Amino acid sequence: MNWEQLLSLKRFGDKNKRLRKEQDETRLGFEVDYDRIIFSSEFRGLQDKTQVVPLSKTDFVHTRLTHSLEVSVVGRSLGRKVGQRLLEKHPHLRDAHGYQINDFGAIVAAAALAHDIGNPPFGHSGEKAIGQFFKSGDGRYFEDQLSEKEYQDLCDFEGNANGFKMLCESRAGRPGGLRLSYAVLGAFTKYPKESLPKKPTNHVADKKYGFFQSEKAEFQDLAEELGLLKRGHQDDISYARHPLAYLVEAADDICYTIIDFEDGINLGLIQEEFALEYLLNLVRHTIQTSTYNQLQSTQDRLTYLRALAINTLINEAVELFMEHEEAILNGEFPKSLMDCSQYEAQIKDIIKVSIENIYQSREVVNKELVGYKIINELLKVFTEAVINDHKNQSSHFDRLVLKVLEKQINLNQETTYELLLAVCFCISKMSDSNAILTFKKLNAAEI
Repeated sequence: MNWEQLLSLKRFGDKNKRLRKEQDETRLGFEVDYDRIIFSSEFRGLQDKTQVVPLSKTDFVHTRLTHSLEVSVVGRSLGRKVGQRLLEKHPHLRDAHGYQINDFGAIVAAAALAHDIGNPPFGHSGEKAIGQFFKSGDGRYFEDQLSEKEYQDLCDFEGNANGFKMLCESRAGRPGGLRLSYAVLGAFTKYPKESLPKKPTNHVADKKYGFFQSEKAEFQDLAEELGLLKRGHQDDISYARHPLAYLVEAADDICYTIIDFEDGINLGLIQEEFALEYLLNLVRHTIQTSTYNQLQSTQDRLTYLRALAINTLINEAVELFMEHEEAILNGEFPKSLMDCSQYEAQIKDIIKVSIENIYQSREVVNKELVGYKIINELLKVFTEAVINDHKNQSSHFDRLVLKVLEKQINLNQETTYELLLAVCFCISKMSDSNAILTFKKLNAAEI
């Protein structure tokens, strides 16, 4: 892969090539991408979606929106630092094409801002609830009506693929979705493959999938424009990652490792003294002891250690990226950057404590159960209504449900797969509170 193609400013529907040297320096194309994402209704919906603790009413616990903003800030720093090094190494990118350090930061920041935009209500349990509905619930009825890959899309419903759909799906009056630059869409796509085949490899790009069958053509166009390397068998759509996707992933890894841990402390799920010791182990080589000892409160000490830990991991991620740049460009780097960290043991210790004390805490598990029940019920009612309408077999109740859905779902879809995916897409855009309210209305608990 080469950087000239990977930094493409092209947008959906473009007839002419966009050149970096012709960009308005007061409003660069990659910065426009950031603006389009942050002003989108899909992004605003993240303010009421779970990050760590579902349905939390505590002010200092992160939502998907605050998490995404923080990942974007870390991503911007990663991109700028890497951009500086890349322009020193490949000066023709600046001299011949006009790329600047901030371009790399803007691409990573925009992709990182959108990295969770496709996540359904109630966190990762929401993804699992949708998948289980089709894998072993009422949705299994549709298996014989779908292709193998279409059915797998639903059984392994994936927030990353749903995010790609949100960003680039055409609809009336909005061709190409948000019309983001291809460089940003490439950096956003951490798993540039379709849902099948499930590859028994340890390559990080094979961990999940990045687009539904409904966006297959759009992704192939993206991959060709960016010059992504083909992987896998000829009939399967699988590519090497866009190199900057490694930085988006690193930004997310850094934030959820450190900040989810901080949320656990603030919620009282992790003992303060115990937690501070874990963070101290991570920053022992960079901490200024005199400064740390002057801090009086646990909150101040936690804030100091969090900032130091994030900065330490940012600098290391930059070094790792530059060390492995050639392998990354050749599609031969199979790990995430943080998996190569010299602090891997300390990071694993922190994540282990977070899993045991936060993600598997009674509070989180109980609320995930509630979310699971809500999503299952919404899927059951909505899929039945749209499929019955498609067959001209609607009951009066179905027609009432369709009144609720008519502005959110295009009922003129041609296939069962498109209708089912449209239902999942509709539910995925709901906030936690909206999903609960809709569930209550369907069950006559709120009128």
